Amino acid sequence: MGTDVGERPAPGPADVAAGRYQLGREIGRGGKARVFVARDRLLRREVAVKVFRARAGDPAELRAQEAEAKLVASLNHFALTTLHDAGVDTADAADPQIYLVMEYMRGGDLRERLRRGPLCPLQVGYLGYDVGGGLQYLHESGFLHRDIKPANVLLERDDEEVRMRGKLADFGISSLIGVREPGDAVTGTAAYLSPEQAACEEAGPESDVYSFGLVLLEALTGAVAFPGDVPTSALARLDRDPVIPPSVPEELATILRGMTRRDRRDRMPLPEAVQAFLDFVVDDLVRRRAAAAPTSEEERLEAVRRYDVLDSPPEDAFDEVTELVRRTLHLPVAIVAVVDEERAWFKSRRGVPLPELPRSLTDEYAASGGTGTWNLPDVLAEPSLRDHPFVAGEPHVRSALAAPLLTHDGHSIGRLLACDVVPRTFDADDVATLEGFARIVMRELELRLASRRALFDR
Repeated sequence: MGTDVGERPAPGPADVAAGRYQLGREIGRGGKARVFVARDRLLRREVAVKVFRARAGDPAELRAQEAEAKLVASLNHFALTTLHDAGVDTADAADPQIYLVMEYMRGGDLRERLRRGPLCPLQVGYLGYDVGGGLQYLHESGFLHRDIKPANVLLERDDEEVRMRGKLADFGISSLIGVREPGDAVTGTAAYLSPEQAACEEAGPESDVYSFGLVLLEALTGAVAFPGDVPTSALARLDRDPVIPPSVPEELATILRGMTRRDRRDRMPLPEAVQAFLDFVVDDLVRRRAAAAPTSEEERLEAVRRYDVLDSPPEDAFDEVTELVRRTLHLPVAIVAVVDEERAWFKSRRGVPLPELPRSLTDEYAASGGTGTWNLPDVLAEPSLRDHPFVAGEPHVRSALAAPLLTHDGHSIGRLLACDVVPRTFDADDVATLEGFARIVMRELELRLASRRALFDR
């Protein structure tokens, strides 16, 4: 494929940021830029470098590139890509090259992920909450995105059992809400345009909501809601709403129907949709835990005994976990506790003086707190815990998280606890982090059990 007269070829990795950033393979491209994974030689980390195709010598392109850099730099939200750096490569002094340096997401983008098949409902719920929250922040900051599509949703991971994280990227055609420039009404990708954009009307926040709904529907079904060439795809949504298959859980179907109504005035407001996604995730996790709950205390105790850890000394492997918990969550106390008939036996403890405690001290709260992760921003709000030795005495715990140690067959044999000595609000990331460490503890116990059975047939 040739180039137009006077057009320079797109720069290669060796042409840009040759000093600090060592560019590697290309991980994305669009009409105005290419994106490379790169190595930051100074900070020794992987980053993504966006290299603009047009040279900075073009005044119009220079203004557009500077506007994108300033927009991304002004935003600060966990679900929006972070701008680390921006610069001008002067290898060609007569024609400098602008580039942006952003965080690198190892999971790739949603478009690549969907080539392997659709996501499960829980994954879509997580993405709806994360990316929806980022989009809400963008709108509250006064901007529209206007090009929401799978390629602009970046993933940290795609493991159903570990919290899927998503970020919204590429603000190259974002604009101020309420500001319309000539010819910008249909800017975006045809398959994800809102009906008003397809009709060449002015876009608004509800237009982003519609596009985001189509992206999440595609993530659930693995199919584009409005396929075909540009006219066919764009015009189809003027005649009908997207089809939501009956296989989609009703809670998600209700949200997606609300987000993709043809009349923009009838669409679900974004804050309401974000809250609904969070409710779906929480309800789904509660259902999973209920299904995995042991049928009786006798079966749970049998599960405790089969790991053969009672009355054995604390172990280095669990000490490493509790130390990581303390450092990661910035807390003074972390405990791996296995619970038998009468006591909570600490297999590892950081920041507490006693190696075990009577089980009766937490049974009352456990009965009311269920089998999920306990999240206690202020333990003094729980009457049954006010006289607990670690609350009334050293280390004077005031807030706590406690993730269950769940066996492969659904029994909780204890908890991984993380505590602070001041009241503290633990967010969803804190909960997910502690639950991840609890799974590491259980993998270690399962591995030891498998090894013991292989060696001693027990």
